Amino acid sequence: MTIKLGLQIPNFSYGTGVAQIFPTVVAQAQEAEAAGFDSVFVMDHFYQLPGLGTPDAPMLEAYTALGGLAAATERVQLGTLVTGNTYRNPTLLAKAITTLDVMSQGRAILGIGTGWYELEHDSLGFEFGTFTDRFNRLNEALEIILPMLKGEHPTVDGKYYRTKEAMAEPRFRGHIPLMIGGSGEKKTIPLAARHFDHLNLIAGFDELPRKVQVVKERCEEIGRDPATLETSMLVVAIIDENVTGDVIPDDFKQQAVYGSAEQVVEQVKSKVLDAGVDGVILSPVTSLNGYQPGGITAVGEHLKPLLGG
Repeated sequence: MTIKLGLQIPNFSYGTGVAQIFPTVVAQAQEAEAAGFDSVFVMDHFYQLPGLGTPDAPMLEAYTALGGLAAATERVQLGTLVTGNTYRNPTLLAKAITTLDVMSQGRAILGIGTGWYELEHDSLGFEFGTFTDRFNRLNEALEIILPMLKGEHPTVDGKYYRTKEAMAEPRFRGHIPLMIGGSGEKKTIPLAARHFDHLNLIAGFDELPRKVQVVKERCEEIGRDPATLETSMLVVAIIDENVTGDVIPDDFKQQAVYGSAEQVVEQVKSKVLDAGVDGVILSPVTSLNGYQPGGITAVGEHLKPLLGG
């Protein structure tokens, strides 16, 4: 598994009719594949997030959309950034991700996290609870999901979930790459060190050197080679040579880059890669008016050489 250069599709609001929403998603994924990106992600949300749109903005269900992308692409890895554990029973999630792996011929990534968007939970009837509740629920879910992905049949009688010889067949591979998102030093990073292949750091640029050091320490404490836990950062990229930093809201300044493709790449290098993070997942806006072909290609052309591609 290598996620050096990924694309996240952050919204489905393209100013078009409903009939053109998924063709536009496909166009982005295919452009990323042609530009040499190694992975394409969608968000696992049912309502649009604050800062990106109103809750009733168009949002596609993640795994249904990924199934469509599996048929429309040939090489890129596919996954969510990241699945909210609270939204699905872990046995259903195991079935969804093994199905995606079969449909994509071994290109699925299981991204997973605790879930955090309270409005979705309250509106749609998912139990929210405290962060500790959600973290403990995620831990218990992994006791079911991870064995199922290996072809084992776990029986669990836990606080949150119960299974009896649960199975997920067919499976394309014996191991589906595992990604977790977050940067908590007491819970998330230690969990990533124990179970995961990839950690997508959700942090500001100025926090990255410390987070990279904590990843190294948590791996070494359990005897794991830190080099085997890949890291990346999700970065908002406004790809528009006419854009200046003045348009970036204060809440996003520590997680966003902007300008021409060359300027975007230079900022990614200085703010992310030079901090010791292995790769970057771009959440691009190729203009302030939504998706415009070409921006992803231009960034990929300049960024791939910095990532060894």
